[in-house]
Amino acid sequence: MANLYIVATPIGNLEDITLRALRILKEVDLILCEDTRVTKKLLNRYQIKKPLLSYHQHSKLQKIDYIISLLKEGKNLALVSDSGTPGVSDPGNKLVEEVIKRLGKKIKIIPVPGPSALTCAASISGFPMDRFLFFGFLPKKKKRKEILKEIVTSKHPVIFYESPHRILKTLKELGNLDKKINLVVCRELTKKFETIYRGKIEEVIKEIEKGPIKGEFVVMVKK
Repeated sequence: MANLYIVATPIGNLEDITLRALRILKEVDLILCEDTRVTKKLLNRYQIKKPLLSYHQHSKLQKIDYIISLLKEGKNLALVSDSGTPGVSDPGNKLVEEVIKRLGKKIKIIPVPGPSALTCAASISGFPMDRFLFFGFLPKKKKRKEILKEIVTSKHPVIFYESPHRILKTLKELGNLDKKINLVVCRELTKKFETIYRGKIEEVIKEIEKGPIKGEFVVMVKK
């Protein structure tokens, strides 16, 4: 029986990887990754030499067919994303769904837990996190207004990801809906220029505007 390992990798700091993840990456026959250049940096750091195959949101059906054929041959594969846990705001869950659909119990799908921007941010929020909503990356257009309204009216904390190009636009849109909401905004988590912004939404916007506005953001909202 072949194994498909879903392996969490660092969200920034390359030291944030488990011993088990390193062992699995050394043992598998092939590593599936979003961007081979990104994954090579991690593998080179730990002197791991394994063949890589790109798998990302734009991969065509033929690529999935090929991956499934490898599993049928008994090859053990590891799926990684550019950062964090595959399947969380990431195309990995589509591959897992297809593997389950086509192969069922013929292979084992094994999680190798580790870093995730979602849990990393939640752990330092200071918000009650026994219940929360997660929206991943917000849509640019379709249903955007409805989702923004849902965020500011939620009884529970809300977490979402945002790019540096849209962070101010999104926060200002939220502020227009409710100026009283509390925010924790994390920039460049685990990296050299990690920054945490806390406070009412207008206060946070002013701090972010001071710059630099670079890197990925994790936004947490609480009424």
